[in-house]
Amino acid sequence: MDSEDDYIYGGESFDDDDDDFYSGETAMDSGYDFIDNESDDSDNLYSRRSQQNYSILNEADIHLRQEDNINKISSILSISNDAAAILLRHYNWSVSKVNDEWFANEEKVRRVVGLLEVPHALPNGKELTCGICFDEYPCDSTSSAACGHPFCVTCWQGYISTAVNDGPGCLMLRCPDPSCGAAIGQNMIISLASDDDRGKYHRYFLRSFVEDNRKTKWCPAPGCDYAVDFIVGGGTFDVTCHCSYSFCWNCTEEAHRPVDCETVSKWVIKNTAESENMNWILANSKPCPKCKRPIEKNQGCMHITCTPPCKYEFCWLCLGAWSDHGERTGGFYACNRYEAAKQEGVYDDTEKRREMAKNSLERYTHYYERWATNQSSRQKALADLQQMQNVHLEKLSDKQCQPESQLKFITEAWQQIVECRRVLKWTYAYGYYIPQHEHAKRQFFEYLQGEAESGLERLHQCAEKELQCYLNVEDAPSKDFNEFRMKLAGLTSVTRNYFENLVRALENGLSDVDARGGPSRTSGSRSLGGAGSSKSRTNKNKGTTPAPTARSRNIDDSGRWSCEYCTFANAKSAIVCQMCQHR
Repeated sequence: MDSEDDYIYGGESFDDDDDDFYSGETAMDSGYDFIDNESDDSDNLYSRRSQQNYSILNEADIHLRQEDNINKISSILSISNDAAAILLRHYNWSVSKVNDEWFANEEKVRRVVGLLEVPHALPNGKELTCGICFDEYPCDSTSSAACGHPFCVTCWQGYISTAVNDGPGCLMLRCPDPSCGAAIGQNMIISLASDDDRGKYHRYFLRSFVEDNRKTKWCPAPGCDYAVDFIVGGGTFDVTCHCSYSFCWNCTEEAHRPVDCETVSKWVIKNTAESENMNWILANSKPCPKCKRPIEKNQGCMHITCTPPCKYEFCWLCLGAWSDHGERTGGFYACNRYEAAKQEGVYDDTEKRREMAKNSLERYTHYYERWATNQSSRQKALADLQQMQNVHLEKLSDKQCQPESQLKFITEAWQQIVECRRVLKWTYAYGYYIPQHEHAKRQFFEYLQGEAESGLERLHQCAEKELQCYLNVEDAPSKDFNEFRMKLAGLTSVTRNYFENLVRALENGLSDVDARGGPSRTSGSRSLGGAGSSKSRTNKNKGTTPAPTARSRNIDDSGRWSCEYCTFANAKSAIVCQMCQHR
């Protein structure tokens, strides 16, 4: 990003045409569908969420797509499959690009790619001279590409083996004759190569479909052999592979919405950069006045002795030689010279730089620790989710006498926890780069983040601790298990709403904050998590918010009122919803 004020999504836009794949003219749709509290069309909401703008490919799928593209080009251009494969590799497996270039200037394409319009046969004769070793061989012991230059089989095998062992460049192999640019087809290479080289060539050929294709990438997870084919036409860059690894298709970092790719790149670089080490050194150490090596003082008096071979003795405060210090300068734990010089402003610049470095380091540490903590919590939640699916669900089904199909609300809760931990983790990277002078935007961000985080903590505690009571029960099924079901499902829904609104706000650049330094009037309750109007939120600084009236509570025949936010049925006397803690 050009400045910290910019919060533009770092990904690239897509066009329907392969050539304009990165043209940036088509806006990407938001991946989160946010709940309108006035709409009950939840079925459509979840169907939209489940739509994917990508497909996962295994090795067989890649091979089928290769063959399909080759057959398509071969049929349209009336050329052999060998020639079609050469064209597709040259144009990065773009069918439309091949068609456009071919019909625009076929002669030029043939010359550039190395496809001869009329293949040449081997010269007539009982024996032919190999163009590499210059020995004479019978015709059946020589071979040539479409150009007709003869080479013996042994030299062909050595030429092909060397090219294959050099890497993927063997896919664009040309005739060994220095003056000839004829392309060597796949069939010829397969027929002449050894078994080992043939296997390598097949792997290079398969991988070229992914690595040369703009719309396809390998899953970056270690040891994963799946590829991802990104479907043009909208959606988000978030991809979840069959190996369960989620990543951003645009930058191949782990999935990081709602933070844009440029912010993630800066954050990752900052976490590994030496600049933070230098900030720590500047904030927590002073250079030896003689050898200039940094020294950290973590305890003891002001008498410092540098490490060998320097061994210089000096005062920690004023950095003067210790031989000039003693009882008259304040002893071992003070320095009158330093205090006097400080009052005269001698150390102002040095102390100012040290204080700035310390503040910068403390601010970075604040965000980094919370970023790393949520990452650890997410990893733990993933392990708990797998344990729940593999072990605990069956155990809980037996103890509560309920089929596992009716316990899906538990796995849904854990899946929501895992996803929310990921989002919350990246909001700390987002918060770090909010400019310091934009106080209103920072306050609004911290409000939304705090609401989402508190909701997540309630959900996580319920799924982690309260569930244990029902797993450890030894007697008959618990009578209050259905109440637990309602509570956990309600918390899952509430937390999802909070995070959807948080993501929407961050992806919009916190545009709900107006120029006067507060949430804009048009943002309403939906910008604040849908949990009530902004007025009710700000009233906590002016007085107690009035309790909802009986009419607004929608009290039913049983004397309970249904929370408009999480639909939990509360007792009539309750002022605050017992599920989501909202009025």
